[in-house]
Amino acid sequence: MFLSVFDVFKIGIGPSSSHTMGPMTAAKRFLDLILSDDWPRPSGAAVAALKVSLHGSLAYTGIGHGTGRAVIIGLTGEEPDRVDPDRMDDIIAAVEQEGKVAPPGHPAYRFVPKDDLVYDKKVPLPGHANGMRFTALDRDGRVLLTTVYYSIGGGFVVTDTELAAMQKQKKQAATQKVPYPFATAKEMLEMAHRSGLTIAQMKRANEETVMDRAALDAGLDRIWEAMSGCIDRGLKQEGRLPGGLNVKRRARSIHDKLEEEWRSNRQNPLLANDWLSVYAMAVNEENAAGGRVVTAPTNGAAGVVPATIRYYLHFHPDADQEGIRDYLLTAAAIGGIIKHNASISGAEVGCQGEVGSASAMAAAGLAAVMGGSPEQIENAAEIALEHHLGMTCDPVAGLVQVPCIERNALGAVKAVTAASLALKGTGEHFVPLDACVETMRQTGHDMSEKYKETSLGGLAVNVVEC
Repeated sequence: MFLSVFDVFKIGIGPSSSHTMGPMTAAKRFLDLILSDDWPRPSGAAVAALKVSLHGSLAYTGIGHGTGRAVIIGLTGEEPDRVDPDRMDDIIAAVEQEGKVAPPGHPAYRFVPKDDLVYDKKVPLPGHANGMRFTALDRDGRVLLTTVYYSIGGGFVVTDTELAAMQKQKKQAATQKVPYPFATAKEMLEMAHRSGLTIAQMKRANEETVMDRAALDAGLDRIWEAMSGCIDRGLKQEGRLPGGLNVKRRARSIHDKLEEEWRSNRQNPLLANDWLSVYAMAVNEENAAGGRVVTAPTNGAAGVVPATIRYYLHFHPDADQEGIRDYLLTAAAIGGIIKHNASISGAEVGCQGEVGSASAMAAAGLAAVMGGSPEQIENAAEIALEHHLGMTCDPVAGLVQVPCIERNALGAVKAVTAASLALKGTGEHFVPLDACVETMRQTGHDMSEKYKETSLGGLAVNVVEC
């Protein structure tokens, strides 16, 4: 099993990898399909109009998560890693005013968002909780092409046929040809033992089958640069987040207080936790505002990994760029195992799959750069994930704000605690990471849909919106 580090960590925009980045990518894929010869185009037929319906979790929380906005922007030809967040409101306003989209290389297509973008809460699609149906019509309203896409978490998008092929592949345990094709933590540890390599070194060897070392390092540095930039932007912003809850940004004021304490040498027994929290909150406030973030492994959990890397740079004197690369490679290895064997999608397994996975990845990465053995790294990931099991995804008003922003702060704190506990042991422990991942999968399967990113239960219905 091989999932690239650049599939786990993707640069995009907020507020949600599954509800924003995924639908935007699906829209662009549908545009590319229209231009291709990969569908039975009737002779002389021309696409004149587009329609989109959103289903399942995308229908229930799509407004708060910016799904409709993402679809509109995607249908203009924009992509998550390239769109300018400061232009998005103008793009949407133009489409709403003109009633059409005109992506580069295409003719203009009729698309009136209030009529042609439907939040269908009644009809879920069978493959995944995050379903979308894109339809192309001719000038007389006859359907020419319909494609179903699923946003399966972390910005990943597949068609219904691709999803079926993925599920079949899992059953057949198909693997890409890489030197260390571990699909489970047990296989990862066995390969590390036989090879004498660290997890980061094995992951690097796998990545270097598709790119050279210089390109890999440049890509890893670019990922951290985007993460670090997101922290810095979040620490400078003030005001209230969009969406109607009037949630106040807090990262800057907390950061200013911490800087004052730092300069005055005042004792603060919670110093490390406070810095971790403010870094994570800065990222997720930026995400909630629709800013530039990195999936880690999702947007809703985007603050945990950057916070722990900045903590590593802040508090560990031996921290360096090579350490950051090893951290990201190790974290991606753990994220790949979780995604392959369970899920990183809140709509599929709840927030245990988002912040829980992020915390496990961060704990593993931190344990690695602090000198942990493969066994200690696996233990750190297991501790962090175990103590997120059963966590629901219940965003108030469908916005990625409450409890999501603070939840990232606590996920970062748990990651550091898990790494510390693991490093104080030998790596021998009672619950294997694989067992914990399977438990998360089963728990997510048994969890009520009310608690899986639909905002139909939990805090979403027990907090009075002001």
